[in-house]
Amino acid sequence: MQLRYNFRVYPGPGQRTALARAFGCARVVFNDGLRARREAHAAGLPYIKNTDLQKQVITAAKRTGGRAWLGEVSSVVLVQSLRDLHTAYRNFFASLTGKRKGPKVAPPRFKSRKDSRQSIRLTANGFSVRPNGRLYVAKVGDLRVKWSRTPTSVTLTMDAAGRYWASFVVDTTPDILPEAGTDTGIDLGLNHLAVLADGRKIDSPKFLRRAEKKLKRMQKALSREAKGSNNRDKARRKVARQHARVRRRDWQHKLSTRIIRDNQAVFVETLSAKGLGRTRLAKSVHDAGWAQFAAMLEYKAAKHGRTFAKVDRSFPSSQVCSACGFRDGPKPLHVRAWTCGNCGTIHDRDHNAAKNVLCEGRRIVAAGRAETLNASPSAGRTRTPLPAQRVEAGTHRDGQPAVAGIPVFRGGEDVNRVPG
Repeated sequence: MQLRYNFRVYPGPGQRTALARAFGCARVVFNDGLRARREAHAAGLPYIKNTDLQKQVITAAKRTGGRAWLGEVSSVVLVQSLRDLHTAYRNFFASLTGKRKGPKVAPPRFKSRKDSRQSIRLTANGFSVRPNGRLYVAKVGDLRVKWSRTPTSVTLTMDAAGRYWASFVVDTTPDILPEAGTDTGIDLGLNHLAVLADGRKIDSPKFLRRAEKKLKRMQKALSREAKGSNNRDKARRKVARQHARVRRRDWQHKLSTRIIRDNQAVFVETLSAKGLGRTRLAKSVHDAGWAQFAAMLEYKAAKHGRTFAKVDRSFPSSQVCSACGFRDGPKPLHVRAWTCGNCGTIHDRDHNAAKNVLCEGRRIVAAGRAETLNASPSAGRTRTPLPAQRVEAGTHRDGQPAVAGIPVFRGGEDVNRVPG
């Protein structure tokens, strides 16, 4: 399986200039490739192949006066930029034909130097890790990194707050935990982020609500600055740094890890966060971060050999009595407790829903519809590749290196921490 790790990078002044040059060259090559393919399409010509496009916008362009400066950066950066363009087109075509599931994918667009996020991607021949722990990047130099794991490929990114990150995808084997004797179902909500089937309620930290006044004040200060001025750029970075503090992924990582370690099977009801994000509850829904929390549970279950399944949101978890199975009908949101009309059991709405999610999740696993690492083979289990995910901050436990036989650097930094 593959996992993604983020590490904070601290480039010096000269290295910042070299990275800015690399970001710019990668952006120009991407835009030149996109422009060439659009012009070919408008002229009725066939789709330009990747090798021909590379010769046109990289190899031949370096020999011209207008693009000679492309030779100042690593060729790996330029080639990977065109591969990103190819991936964008491939996803767009797959979305048009219906091969790609989910929301429709738009065609690739031109990149701008004013985009808040700039990045370059390098394969193994474009970077290396020095024995002293520095990250060598071709034509940039040795970068100081806060390590806690060992990389195999790297993406260098500058975010809206002006911070630099090195993102690595690491091939690793599952770290199977000792078997736990309990399963749990999780009902997600707004006042309580998660209610577990055993009755535990985990309050939502509401980081965005807490920072709302400060963000409002900083946004006002940003709106007063003249467009294009240095003061406006400084104010924009301050707002971006405050938003980075609001995200607080570390809290969700710790909670999801604790739930996975304590339970052998975890079941979650899927919620349409995208749809609810267009209602009057939008701010609270985005503050809760349901989708991100569920994604953490999913990849950690695969990583640690736990069972994970999603219960469809059409399942009436809040209408069914968990004691007798009687369906008592829909209830408005302000009804937080109700009495079963069949058996007379008094239910807490969220706790009852969590217990129903647990029962439905077990039924899904028994029917062989859960794609997990440890589901019973007789249940018709299928194995699908797990997408690379950004995992919890901090270091590994002693004796648990990320990749067997490779030393692990200690002293990892919380990826959500914003200095200052």
